[in-house]
Amino acid sequence: MLRGLKRMFKLSLSILFVCAFLPLADQAFAKDERSIRNLSKALAGLSSDVDPKEAELVSVTAHTTARKLAHDYHVVLNPEFQAFLVNVGARKRGWCGHWAQDIGTQLKELKLRTLVLHWGVAYDHTSSENNCLVVTARNQPFKDGIILDGWRRAGRLFWCPVIKDDEYEVEQHYGNHSMEREHAMECVAAGLRTR
Repeated sequence: MLRGLKRMFKLSLSILFVCAFLPLADQAFAKDERSIRNLSKALAGLSSDVDPKEAELVSVTAHTTARKLAHDYHVVLNPEFQAFLVNVGARKRGWCGHWAQDIGTQLKELKLRTLVLHWGVAYDHTSSENNCLVVTARNQPFKDGIILDGWRRAGRLFWCPVIKDDEYEVEQHYGNHSMEREHAMECVAAGLRTR
């Protein structure tokens, strides 16, 4: 009888826990859906030559891959703590470059025709170094592209125009302006930086 009551109590607590956090999960998915739509529009707006369906595919793939990687990398707390766990050997992956590499690998499989992928680096070779992907329209300057960064929000895709990224000082911003897509993605796939 007592074991039955304990089991019932644990089940009740589990149900209460799930019910309490269900709205939060719903909010996260709603934010992702809004972000997916907005990124699709921003990518399509890079140039009149950008295929809106390709822009949407890039947005969905980048968002869903970032969420999947958070699970695969066993992300806890924030990106800085994840990097600490990688540094001490408690995690195999989770640095910003890992996020860029793995999201880039998924995007490369899309065989993009109207968008170009670049590897971006801020504060290269410093303790504040950040790696990400930058997407531009064909023949568009790097600085006019859009940053895709799964690391910064620990699995919730961060994106913004390169020139509007206020988390990194403009004069220290991303490099590799003239990098071609195939070279960049070969480097991404090989785990190399393109500097």
